Parts: sequence; structure tokens; C-alpha cells
Amino acid sequence: MNDQSTTSLGTPMQDAARDHLWMHFTRHGAYEKGARIPTIVRGEGHRIWDDTGKEYIDGLAGLFVVQVGHGRTELAEAARKQAEQLAFFPIWSYAHPSAIELAERLAAGAPGDLNRVFFTTGGGEAVESAWKLAKQYFKLTGKPHKHKVISRAVAYHGTPQGALSITGLPPLKADFEPLVPGAHKVPNTNIYRAAEDLREDPKAFGRWAADRIAEAIEFEGPDTVAAVFLEPVQNAGGCFPPPPGYFERVREICDEYDVLLVADEVICAFGRIGSMFASIDFGFTPDIITCAKGMTSGYSPIGAMIASDRLFEPYKKGTNSFLHGYTFGGHPVSSAVALANLDIFEREGLNDHVHENAPAFRKTLEKLLDLPIVGDVRGEGFFYGIELVKDKTTRETFSDEEAETLLRGHIDKGLFEAGLYCRADDRGDPVIQLAPPLTIGQAEFDDIEQRLRSVLSEASKHI
Repeated sequence: MNDQSTTSLGTPMQDAARDHLWMHFTRHGAYEKGARIPTIVRGEGHRIWDDTGKEYIDGLAGLFVVQVGHGRTELAEAARKQAEQLAFFPIWSYAHPSAIELAERLAAGAPGDLNRVFFTTGGGEAVESAWKLAKQYFKLTGKPHKHKVISRAVAYHGTPQGALSITGLPPLKADFEPLVPGAHKVPNTNIYRAAEDLREDPKAFGRWAADRIAEAIEFEGPDTVAAVFLEPVQNAGGCFPPPPGYFERVREICDEYDVLLVADEVICAFGRIGSMFASIDFGFTPDIITCAKGMTSGYSPIGAMIASDRLFEPYKKGTNSFLHGYTFGGHPVSSAVALANLDIFEREGLNDHVHENAPAFRKTLEKLLDLPIVGDVRGEGFFYGIELVKDKTTRETFSDEEAETLLRGHIDKGLFEAGLYCRADDRGDPVIQLAPPLTIGQAEFDDIEQRLRSVLSEASKHI
């Protein structure tokens, strides 16, 4: 393809995109002035190509999604076979085989007694479902005032009104207020920005951060708090892993105050950290897991809320019902694709591959710490953030204007030219995020590091 690629109506592709496509989280102003819209037309393995023929490393797995890589024909074939047999049927008082089988398989892989799978079409819907379940569960069990939720500063949990309330990024929420009341924030686990007396003691920092959750529950009143929503590794802000003992302490706090612990694993599940669910990697059992993205490796949309048997118990009685659902939740085609995707995980040992290769990925990215602009490299598994700083010694960050110039004026352009698709993010301090397909190894780690080194070395000249 080239610049003259056309749509099915014969319109040049770029013109049609400018005139009709409303892209998500996108500043459209530049495109209205004639800037080219990057248009991806093909993928294979860990590489993607745009409509000019330019090749890129997909360093973000699309959007933390394409775990098994692009171009897997067996996933397309699974979709075709299911669509021929049963293209659609809802799971509203009915069932179909692919949803049943997928629910059983997810329950078998989830920790503890998380055996009840409620399907959605994406991660935000799964988070929304979890908050609604928490509210109704406590109403059904005689604690009707427990409705509030605790989540962390800077964390992102989705765009529906409830999930957006749980999100800890004020700029994403301001234009849509008033939101759902009852969502309260506590500090996250960014040890790089912790108080100096805690930076060198991860366990003490973890205890401090966890205890802020207890403090928030006590302040709001334990009889009013229903749930705590936490990602195993927080995405926004640049991949904050949990300090040692953090989730163990959070679990104790939730048990003490009869508060549900929700692991938002929309990004972290399905091998991103290593195990099928990251809760297992960090040794804790939540009451609910929310997941999506990697369940099908993006070949078809699906999400899920996985709840414990205890939370389902009230719904087994009388006329009780969870009056909530989605037309396309548990879609037959998406469920069939998810099953085929999980088959690839098992056949190719992708969970073991991530566990075995994650230390090498970390070590390779840590080479970038010799650059004056790189302050911190952090993350777990195949999920890393690289924080950019103005001064490494003092950890001074950039002003909003400086971050805008650095990320949008230099790094975004540099990454594009270097053929590396990843995320340059300023939701918090400026970071670059990497979450490549789970199939890559040392050769690709080295390639990513070299391309990043080139871009960041050039960007550092403009500080």
C-alpha cells in the first residue's frame, strides 16, 4: 500500500480517516491541518506495518493485548468455525458451549475459589461490573451502607462512569463530572517517588502504602466501604510493581474490615507478568479479578469479572438476580477465539517463557540507566516503564510544558522514525512504557533497547 490507498468507496484513505474516523484519546487538531494519520495495515509476530510499507516493532502489543503476536491464522480460523456454527446468542438466561467452556477454563486457572465468571466485552465493563456486584452483594447480605471504593492515585481503571470514578487521574475525569460518588484515593506504590527514608526499604514502604488503605477505610467508616480496587502492577504512571509484603498486608486489611479486594488484571492477566493471573505471581487471592485484553490476544473483544463462590452464594437463593449484563458479553466467536488463544499459551509454554525471560528483559532495559534522561526502569514480567527525569541526582521531573515538548515534540517523533511503537505517557511523571508480545526473546530485547537508546540520547539534547 502507499499514500494513495483507498477505501471501499474509492475515497483516499487519509482523507476518509480525517473526515469520518473519531479516534480514541486523540488530539485531532494536528490531523485537521493535514498531518498524516499513522495507519497500520498488517501484523506478523512482534512486527507491524503501516500503509506506506514502514515496519515497526510492536513494543506495546497493540495496547497490552496481543500476547501471542500478530498473524495467528489459527485464531482467525477458530473465529470462522464458530461463526459458521453459531455466530451470536446472548447469555441472558441461556448459555452456549463456547462461553461454558471458557468460563470453566478461566475458573480452573484463577486463584482460590474464584469460580464464577461474568463475561463482558472489555476491561472497563468488567470493572464497572465488579463495583456493581460489590454494592449489591452487601445489600443482599445485610450491609446496605457498604458502597464506597478505595483505589490508588494515578491508577487507570476504565472509562464508564463508575470505572472512571475509580480511576485516579483527575485530568481524565474533569470533563465528565459529576461522576459516581463514593470513590476515594490512596497513595500508589511508586517507590522511586517515595519519601527518602522509605526509598531504600521496600518492605517498609510497602507496609506504609498498604496502611494508607486501612487509614482510608477507617476514615470513611468500615460500614460504608465495599471494595478496594488495585492492579497487581499499576499501569498509569509507568508500571509500579508492588513492594514486598504489600498485597499480603492489603489482604489482611480487607479481611479485617470485611471489604472486597478486587485485582484489576485487565493488563496484568494472561501472561503479562508471567502466570495466567498476576495475583498468583504476587501470592495473594483477591475476591474478584477483572480481566480482558490478553484473553483473546486481541483477535476478538471480550472481558470478564471472575468472582469467588462466596460472592455468588446470595444469587443462588430465591428470586435474587444480578440485574446487569451486556449484549455481546461472552460472545460465541470471542469465547471460541479465547479458547484457541489459551491453547497456544499451553502448547508454546508462554507463561514459562515470560518467567524465564523476564529477568533478561529487565537487565537489557536497565542498560538505559546510563543515559542522563533515564531516572528509573521498573516493572515486572514483560511490562516495563522507563521514567524520564530532568536531573538524575535530585530526581527532578519536568514541568507540564517541558514534558509536553519532550514527549510530543521529540520522543513521539523519534520513536516513529526509529520504528518502535510503544507509549510515551505523561499521566503522572513522563514515562515510556513497553509491553511487547510474549513471544519475543533476547534478540528482540536488544533491538528494542538500541532503538530506545537512539531516541532517548537525541531527546536528552533538548532538555
